[in-house]
Amino acid sequence: MKLINSILVKILSHFPKWIVKPFASPYVAGVSVDDAVKTVKTLNDKGFVATIDILGEHVHSKEESYKIKDDYRALYDRIAEEKLNANISLKPTHLGMEIDPTLAESNLMSVLQKAKEHNNFMRIDMENSPYTDSTIHIYQKCLAIYDKVGMVLQSYLHRTANDINNLDSEKFNCRICKGIYRESEKIAFQKKEEIRERLFEDAKAILNGKGYVAIATHDIPLIDKIDNWITDNKISKKCFEFQVLYGVPMGNKLQELLNKGYKVRNYVPFGEAWFDYSIRRLKENPNIMWYVLGNIFKK
Repeated sequence: MKLINSILVKILSHFPKWIVKPFASPYVAGVSVDDAVKTVKTLNDKGFVATIDILGEHVHSKEESYKIKDDYRALYDRIAEEKLNANISLKPTHLGMEIDPTLAESNLMSVLQKAKEHNNFMRIDMENSPYTDSTIHIYQKCLAIYDKVGMVLQSYLHRTANDINNLDSEKFNCRICKGIYRESEKIAFQKKEEIRERLFEDAKAILNGKGYVAIATHDIPLIDKIDNWITDNKISKKCFEFQVLYGVPMGNKLQELLNKGYKVRNYVPFGEAWFDYSIRRLKENPNIMWYVLGNIFKK
């Protein structure tokens, strides 16, 4: 069945977008800002908080990067207007990092000013290894201006334990995740169990330090392991949150975390670039195809 699922997803990636859309809808809030607002309001009503991401990366011109900058600035205005319990996550390459790091920095600083205007938080996503140092550098420059800014570290990279140690401070706010990009074994752990253990150790290191950690994983046994450690060590709920991608099936686990009084944040993506993002999610979890097909045939 796993092989059949994988083959179906590969085939689906070559289909017209209108055919793929029903399979994408569980993972993507929609195309427009209105779609994202509606989704976040529903999540907020259920007790979840959110971080909103405009889908896309690796823009190819300064003009594209300026548009994305303006879109993010307008998104902060809309979050404030709608009184959403949400912040924003953004990718440096979506704001021009691949073209010129100084371009990305300028655009990020502009978005940061809008976050500051609304007293909201901004998360700088981490992409693949060529951008790690530049992203950390920009994060540190932003943090010097405004303390409600965070970044992301990936546990499969060998360097991450040292990065956590070097960045540790009372202002350090880090989403820790396993990592999704293909990286060389020279710089990244490759075995699933090894990466799982590294995320556990990295989360503990941040919680044993001065910072705040957003634990981003759909690995339920790992969530339980971290939860048990948090309980055993009497870690304050003010020091962490759990994060998941919108739409990824988690059984009752998210509600269980909410019932414990934990903050649970959904990563809510939207935008015109929904197709490539959705194909990636389906490759990670092809079983979702059968849920969608079942609902289609019921209708």
